Amino acid sequence: MSPAPTSATAPASTRTDPPPLVRLALDLGPLAIYFLAYTLTGKNIFAATAVFMAATAVAMIVSRLRFGHISPMQWFSSVMVLVLGGLTIWLKQDWFIKVKPTLYYLMVSGILWFGLATGRPTLKLALGSAYPGLDGRGWVLLSRNWALFFIVMAAANEAVWRTSTTDFWLGYKLWGAMPATFLFAIANVPMLMKHGLNAEKPADEVVVPPQG
Repeated sequence: MSPAPTSATAPASTRTDPPPLVRLALDLGPLAIYFLAYTLTGKNIFAATAVFMAATAVAMIVSRLRFGHISPMQWFSSVMVLVLGGLTIWLKQDWFIKVKPTLYYLMVSGILWFGLATGRPTLKLALGSAYPGLDGRGWVLLSRNWALFFIVMAAANEAVWRTSTTDFWLGYKLWGAMPATFLFAIANVPMLMKHGLNAEKPADEVVVPPQG
């Protein structure tokens, strides 16, 4: 007779992946709240950053309590928000939160390049369940494409926040960076399907890494 599950193994069975729309809300919800808070506080970037940090913390708590885990990439992005957001408020320097996307994109790109160089596509560890059937070559190409895309996004964020107003920068993050990321994810689908991606996977389940 097989032994009964122990308390050490039981929690693993409670881990589930959030549905696509919930995953989207957990990832992009704090950013939308950031934009709204900035507007409602009379364009006070420091008050809005505090709200952004709180919304990010809530998203992490919901992920942990509702789905049993917080993804590594959500951890990475959220910790950067909390640390750089805290510095923004403490030192009254808004460039800390503005440079956060740049650092995030470059660090994630670096991690992806390192994984490719060592033969371990790290993107698969974060999004493996989101792309069923994808073969090894597909993961290599997807990781390479996202690594290049994140370098472009880092350069774009630097250009925007250094040459424009806070209003424009926040608008760019919400209406520029996010749509560009989704369009890029969709553009990769034909390549992914050539490398084993389940063709029956609904289009609205296309998954993107957490935003910077």
